[in-house]
Amino acid sequence: MTGPQRRTGAAQQLFPLAEQLFGDRLPLRLRAWDGSTAGPEGAPVVVLRSRRALRRLVWQPDELGLAQAYITGELDIEGDLADGLRTVWSAVRERGLRPPKLTLADRARAVRTALRLGAVGPRPPAPSSQARLTGTRHSKARDRAAISHHYDLSNDFYALLLDETMAYSCGYWTSDEPDYTPADAQRDKLELICRKLGLRPGARLLDIGCGWGSLTLYAAERYKTRVTAVTLAREQAEYVRAQVRERGLEELVEVRLSDYRDIERGAYDAVSTVEMGEHVGDAEYPAFTATLHGMLRPAGRVLVQQMSRGATAPGGGAFIESYIAPDMHMRPLGDTVSLLEGAGLEVRSVQSLREHYGRTVGAWHTTLEERWAEFTALVGEETARVWRLYLVGGRLAFEERRMGVDQILAVRPEADGTSGMAPTPRDWHRDGGPR
Repeated sequence: MTGPQRRTGAAQQLFPLAEQLFGDRLPLRLRAWDGSTAGPEGAPVVVLRSRRALRRLVWQPDELGLAQAYITGELDIEGDLADGLRTVWSAVRERGLRPPKLTLADRARAVRTALRLGAVGPRPPAPSSQARLTGTRHSKARDRAAISHHYDLSNDFYALLLDETMAYSCGYWTSDEPDYTPADAQRDKLELICRKLGLRPGARLLDIGCGWGSLTLYAAERYKTRVTAVTLAREQAEYVRAQVRERGLEELVEVRLSDYRDIERGAYDAVSTVEMGEHVGDAEYPAFTATLHGMLRPAGRVLVQQMSRGATAPGGGAFIESYIAPDMHMRPLGDTVSLLEGAGLEVRSVQSLREHYGRTVGAWHTTLEERWAEFTALVGEETARVWRLYLVGGRLAFEERRMGVDQILAVRPEADGTSGMAPTPRDWHRDGGPR
């Protein structure tokens, strides 16, 4: 564009307003629906494809509004989404950029600009992929709906995204060899958990939040352990039951479609909960840790693999809680350790897997992009964009230490205080080397 058009294009009007609201220069370039551009050359390009994107941001000028505009395709980032988000987060850290907290004057100025651009109108409806939960937070009915929103998307979807283990949790990467695959990393994680729990033939394992049964099936097949697998997701339960029949494990595995609060107390040798505790809720977590304690026999072990966030940013964030894991709560690692100890468990080991999760999520994202046409045919463009944003943002959060994930091994002590564990435990790793 030339002359007056270049000076009065939508991008030229919007970009200075955005910088004023953020209080600093933005490390992004803007391209608007009319073809106008503004911002530093060479920076990641944010594309506003329609006036509707601007209208959405006027109504919801925060993380959720941006996510909604991206999910619907009204807003996009040209080129690599990860590079764009990485640039933004770098600016947030180094220059203290923060989402705008609009005053009445700020809103009035934004509305005047929107009026000039013909972008004023009713509030756009939320995308259909957004969760719409009702009822009391963390009631059993609402928890079932929250789990179903994410995990019942379809077994076909997760089979397309995940490797053959169907493990939807952080892998444990023990090799950089070219032929070492994400499935190998998942099997190494499952082996690590089984060794930490001291599984053996005939031992009883309670797998709370069993997912698609990766740990349940591994423990039954490799260690001949008797497993009770529990999930709230109907499609997961059906998948695990089918795998149990196919592999001839009916004598070793029982699958229950149940809330953990409805499991009867039992003297299990071991309890595992792999990335399920994030769904329990903050107020409910002490009762959850009491349940873990009550399920174990004396000297029984529990392994909690769980994500964490810093004290200033608990929960999952507006996008995660609206589209991926409604009602989730993440807390600092130390708080979870304290809650486990408060339930009478003795924490014996804590192992960070943060870098491993960045690599795991990166592998899922690679699969999503390589098979994009299959994903969009299966679940639609909108849901596929939800998952692209989720996986890219998640990987950056782990890489940049805004989120963590840890394996916490604890034991229920005997009445006399003994743990039943060797003072110097055997090495849990497959190759015997330190990690």
